[in-house]
Amino acid sequence: MVVSKLAHFSVRTTDMESSRRFYVDVMGFKEGFRPPFNFPGLWLYIGGDESDYGVVHIIGVDTNDSSGLAEYLGERAEEALSGSGVLDHVAFSATDLQEMYRRLKAAGLPFRERTVPSLGLHQVFVEDPSGITIELNFPAGESAIAIG
Repeated sequence: MVVSKLAHFSVRTTDMESSRRFYVDVMGFKEGFRPPFNFPGLWLYIGGDESDYGVVHIIGVDTNDSSGLAEYLGERAEEALSGSGVLDHVAFSATDLQEMYRRLKAAGLPFRERTVPSLGLHQVFVEDPSGITIELNFPAGESAIAIG
């Protein structure tokens, strides 16, 4: 077996709408096909390409009734519903830093950033509604344009 790429990551949340707004309105993903599982959720895609199985899976958790979810994915302690545990962050390559600034400010989301000079990379870090750190990697040249 040879692993060829990361297929997707999943986020369990008790606030599906906040997660949907973050990943759709801020990150720019598109809602798409999701099989009819016995628990709420969304599959989010990059652009309109649904040939893979989405890049982010949002899993809705109903703290009063999670029987369908527990049956399918197993039980999780309630305290595991925020933050990223031992996972530090998830990173995406991106373009159009100016547009991302606009989206982050419109959503009122705090972010931090830095440029890695030896890599020609400008990084923006933001947390999703569940406390997962998202790293966005832009070409460093875009930071000079965005600031200028």
